[in-house]
Amino acid sequence: MVQAVEPFDAIDVIRAKRDGGVVPEPALRWMVDAYTRGYVSDAQMASFAMAVFQRGMERDEIRILTDAMIASGERMSFAALGKRTVDKHSTGGVGDKITLPLAPLVAAFGVAVPQLSGRGLGHTGGTLDKLEAIPGWRAALSNDEMFAQMQSDVGAVICAAGSGLAPADKKLYALRDVTGTVEAIPLIASSIMSKKIAEGTDALVLDVKFGSGAFMQDIDRARELAETMVALGTDSGVATTALLTDMNVPLGRAIGNANEVRESVEVLAGGGPADVRELTIALAREMLALAGVPDADVESALDDGRAMDSWKAMIRAQDGDPDASLPTARETHVVTAPSDGVVTRMDALPFGIAAWRLGAGRARAEDPVIHAAGIDLHAKPGDRVAAGQPLFTLSADDGARFARAIEAVDGAWEIGTDAPEIGPLVRERITA
Repeated sequence: MVQAVEPFDAIDVIRAKRDGGVVPEPALRWMVDAYTRGYVSDAQMASFAMAVFQRGMERDEIRILTDAMIASGERMSFAALGKRTVDKHSTGGVGDKITLPLAPLVAAFGVAVPQLSGRGLGHTGGTLDKLEAIPGWRAALSNDEMFAQMQSDVGAVICAAGSGLAPADKKLYALRDVTGTVEAIPLIASSIMSKKIAEGTDALVLDVKFGSGAFMQDIDRARELAETMVALGTDSGVATTALLTDMNVPLGRAIGNANEVRESVEVLAGGGPADVRELTIALAREMLALAGVPDADVESALDDGRAMDSWKAMIRAQDGDPDASLPTARETHVVTAPSDGVVTRMDALPFGIAAWRLGAGRARAEDPVIHAAGIDLHAKPGDRVAAGQPLFTLSADDGARFARAIEAVDGAWEIGTDAPEIGPLVRERITA
């Protein structure tokens, strides 16, 4: 068999970007396709990714890159549902369990929520890992099951994304992870948005976090990422907005898996930590506005039981028991306040690392998570404490894990005399 002649050379594409030029559309589309096919090697794509990291991309280049990644796989459509669909994506953070109360809350207003989620790697927990703490719940659904769940009265579905969506992204993401190019904004934006656009949702709300526990620690970089993704969604016909939210302090008081489910249920019952409730409401309003329900009273839906009913229906639809007991750890260790005063600082990232060391996260994709492991915070910045009062509780199935977890948070919190200035949780709203 005569091998087909390729229309471009990878080295020419790499040089064009290395030298700060704009890669022509046909060449960029070929690069993505040829890498997916295996013609372009990992070494060549790694070199291209580094060139993008160093030189950046213009808006149209990022759009073409994203579209080429979408074209590498299937593209879903929810047009046959007969109701609006709206999704949400978070760039991840410590204690970020917002998807759990948010999806059923939005679905309570008759809007379909196709929440294709992932698993955690490193200090940020994955939504699917959290939900798998619920006995019987399953993440893997067929497309037919997903459609049926959204078309029914349940409305919301949180499940694993199928392998058919943007396979080019899956291959490129794994490469970026080991070549120091994860932080390149064009590559982050095209990675996230290729999957979300291929998913076929009508509208999308992005929760882009900044701060010590966020992927983008600098607010200006987070803003640039948000603006890039909003532009990509808009250019592809997906109504897209973003909120810039603060991740300097852990979100809520639970960091882990089973304990974050418990906290989410508290929010669905009308309670829970004020920051988790605030962000859930803010994102729900954004989602419902894009779905054509701008006047929805989301607070009432949390307080009167409608969101909880929606949650239970969603969990049961995926074979979970919403009333079952959640896993609890065999060992706990309480850290107490050394003096009277006010908690002035609690850095998110070290607490995320500590929870990971306790077993709540994974170092490799194939590692299991320990659903009962994690951290429960009893005080946060601005709270007054007395000497000997519990500050936080570490939970693990193996007490030998406590020492390294305590080491991770050493110097990550402070008790002082004056209350700290606490800025707003939602810092900015970004639209096209």
